[in-house]
Amino acid sequence: MSKHRTENFKRKDRKLEILAAAAALQRGEVIVYPTETLYGLGADALNVAAVEKVLQLKGRDPNNPIPVLVADRTMLDSLVAEVPALAEKLIARFWPGPLTIVFAARKDIPRPLLNRAGGIGVRISNQPIAVQLVKSLGRPITATSANPSGKPPARTVDEAKKYFAARIESYINGGELASRTGSTVVEIIANRIRIIREGEITREQLQWISEDGAVIR
Repeated sequence: MSKHRTENFKRKDRKLEILAAAAALQRGEVIVYPTETLYGLGADALNVAAVEKVLQLKGRDPNNPIPVLVADRTMLDSLVAEVPALAEKLIARFWPGPLTIVFAARKDIPRPLLNRAGGIGVRISNQPIAVQLVKSLGRPITATSANPSGKPPARTVDEAKKYFAARIESYINGGELASRTGSTVVEIIANRIRIIREGEITREQLQWISEDGAVIR
């Protein structure tokens, strides 16, 4: 078989794999998929029962909110009450990419996605498989790392399978992922950037965006 035909078959198989995973998400199932940082547990973020399954798989405190991926600005606006001007600068510089921004959420957002102050962590991924999944579902998907709480995050599908085995039916293999820290998580407080967790985007990179160069913790 020619190299061209082989590549066509691979692309077709990947497309079918993503469609099958999107169908699983529509049924309220949880999948494992690659993000731009680590493997994630994906579920329809607006399906409360599906999000509860993610919490059960992680063994996670329900007071520890789950971040989500969106496809575009329209999907972001459906989740958040407002986008501060400084957040707009962060979006312009770092999205799509490994920066999760915590926004004030709309009132109808499922509780497991929210922090104590009613904020929701959101980002747009630059990982092609993750992007296609969100677009295929047409709704935000959860993006918490694919590991039980307290265990190292999965950087390969095999590592995720060791954690969850048959409890998850759909695993999408995106190869070995290089991130060691996950996404950086920030919020805007009094027109300043507050780092909740420093990850792939560094404090120094964020300082370039802040008008006064101040980044708080």
